[in-house]
Amino acid sequence: MIAGRSPAREARLRPLAGLWQAGVLQAENDSEGTQSRDVSLTERKVSLRQPPLHRLVAAVSAPAETLSGDDGQIRAEGAQGFYVEDVRVLSQLVLTVNGEEPVPLERDLEGGSSNRFEAAVFNVENETVDPVLFVTRHRRLSPTTLTEEVVISSCARRELDCWLVLHLASDLAPMLEVKSGLASQPGPSEAGASGLLWRSVQGSVIEAFAAPAPGLVDPSAGCLGWQLAVAPGDERRVVLTVRHVGGGGVHGPAPVRVQHSEGGGSTSGPETISVSCDDQRLVRFVDRSLADLSGLRMSTRWAPDDAVLAAGVPWYLTLFGRDSIWSARLLLPLGVDLARGTLRSFAARQGRVVEPLTCEEPGKMFHEVRRVPDGYERFPGGLHVGSMAPLPPIYYGTVDATLLWVCLLHDAWRWGLPDDDVAPLLDPMERCLGWLSDYGRGSGPFVTYVNSSGRGLANQGWKDSGDGIQFRDGTIATGSLALCEAQGYAYEAALAGAELLEAFARQGADRWRQYAFELKRSFRECFWVDDDQGAYPAVALDGQGRLVDSLTSNIGHLLGTGLLDAEESSLVARRLADPDLSGGYGLRTLAASSQGFNPLGYHNGSVWPHDTAIAIAGLARTPGEEARRAARTLIEGLLVAAEHFEYRMPELYGGHDRSWSQGPIPYPAACRPQAWSAASAIAVLVALAGVRPDVPGGTLSVEALEGFGPLRVDGLRVSDAILKVRCANSGPPEVSGVPASLRVQL
Repeated sequence: MIAGRSPAREARLRPLAGLWQAGVLQAENDSEGTQSRDVSLTERKVSLRQPPLHRLVAAVSAPAETLSGDDGQIRAEGAQGFYVEDVRVLSQLVLTVNGEEPVPLERDLEGGSSNRFEAAVFNVENETVDPVLFVTRHRRLSPTTLTEEVVISSCARRELDCWLVLHLASDLAPMLEVKSGLASQPGPSEAGASGLLWRSVQGSVIEAFAAPAPGLVDPSAGCLGWQLAVAPGDERRVVLTVRHVGGGGVHGPAPVRVQHSEGGGSTSGPETISVSCDDQRLVRFVDRSLADLSGLRMSTRWAPDDAVLAAGVPWYLTLFGRDSIWSARLLLPLGVDLARGTLRSFAARQGRVVEPLTCEEPGKMFHEVRRVPDGYERFPGGLHVGSMAPLPPIYYGTVDATLLWVCLLHDAWRWGLPDDDVAPLLDPMERCLGWLSDYGRGSGPFVTYVNSSGRGLANQGWKDSGDGIQFRDGTIATGSLALCEAQGYAYEAALAGAELLEAFARQGADRWRQYAFELKRSFRECFWVDDDQGAYPAVALDGQGRLVDSLTSNIGHLLGTGLLDAEESSLVARRLADPDLSGGYGLRTLAASSQGFNPLGYHNGSVWPHDTAIAIAGLARTPGEEARRAARTLIEGLLVAAEHFEYRMPELYGGHDRSWSQGPIPYPAACRPQAWSAASAIAVLVALAGVRPDVPGGTLSVEALEGFGPLRVDGLRVSDAILKVRCANSGPPEVSGVPASLRVQL
């Protein structure tokens, strides 16, 4: 009994204690049938179905993340939970009032590290059928801590008594097991100061404590309870804090961590910009995306002072090659700090040796870095979870990250990355070009890949699923593959490398210009195919040199690289705007006319926002009305989709026609938020504003894309300058804040 209660109030509250006990029993029953964590991974039942994500609400402050139902409840099911460094430190956080869950009313993603949930309580004595007791939950994350503020407010005419109970559990499940659909038994809890705690075998502690202190603490059921009296027009507040403290990590050290500045303080996310536009979809898309990008900002343990972006929530809250590099590239208009950190972080783990199992090669940039899973060394070729074998903890199986790293360095230099930052990165750049020469190319001029170990990714471009590259008749392409977009990246990287070598008085520029010339000629001769609508680039050449003739979104990545001439660029632009590829919500990964088309196929008909954004960025750099018309079509598709997803763009969604549904269909296992999907908002914004700097060359080109109303953007950054851009419905844009060293070209 809590001190200070009157006998009359105790009598009123006594029946409610039974409701609290009922909630405890329900929580115990919910955990029945789960499997013990002591059972060997190889003996546990495996579900090959990933837990669905599309109805969950996420918050992220890397390396922490939460996933809950849209009512705010974190239930012991699927992927729901509070995670720190890819370990689920809290597997349940269910709120009940008088033994029942409140009725959800509304929720706000808010973006980044916070969510808000509103609910009503009906099971209280009341003289009306209308709800009078309300619950607001405000969830906030820091890199190690979840804070849940619960506010119960009343509009009743008299004081209401209630039991507030939080049902908590921790299973310490690694993300790999969660993604594989494996069930985990919650670990035992014990009473702590003002709450509960759980201990890992590695010595880490999960603490859950509350203010005010709960009146009832039940470690056996994982419950914290409060008896509350809420006066008319008043509110009662409970704040729960859950944090992971001590030890070397729940399952050993993770490769990523909260990002700190060189001065030791935590850094903010991308710089804030101000956008004003008649089309409010653009404004909301940018605002929500910036909040999410801030939550995804982190660093690696080997470069703790350098900011990078984690790929996405929940499966990919770590560093990925093409994801992180493309995200930094699309976000260059917000400043070069993220690009600098990304370039340095990858350079520090650039390949040094030939290792077939990890696909490491000298000069190569990695694909993915992960925590070493428990038991990894006990199994030949790595830990197996059922039939699924994770990739090695650092894996280099990517054909494009190395080339994109060079392109990012060059683009960052043009946006104002100082020479003092560029110079130390020239040696890694030359090693990248060395990889292209010695390992990236096959016997001919084209960049190729093949999974020689048989244990890594069969496809090593951005469409890296097993069926991601296929012929128009649905046949899967095999053998050593040369992707069309990889040739565009190689061409751009070769010329970018040549320009940097020459600018910094290094040798070899002519060699790479000659390589680019030969690659362009060979691509024109070998990659183009025809159908009844004309010519287009094939997605790839297979191991036998045959053209993999599918019409795909990959061709959009060729625009702006320089690999195509004006006529070829116009042909590609026309294809991108055609309904076969553009169904109304962005760019399909595979044309609807292909035999293997599936609007919810991961890489075979779905829409990926970043993929569409890359095409938009390329179209914005391509002269001609054909390209501008295609850009407007794709931008409108992304804005329609963004509005449907509350401006938090998922990793991917369905490629259905707009006539088929009122909005894009979610892909169940898509990450959300996803870094390069959020970065697509900035790609759209910059395409509309048309800002393209060349700081070393002393110019700033501005060519707006009309069609979305007057646009005002404050905060785009070139070198140390902050630009203001004003675009009217017609006529040249106005730009202010331009450094004196740059000549504006309208």
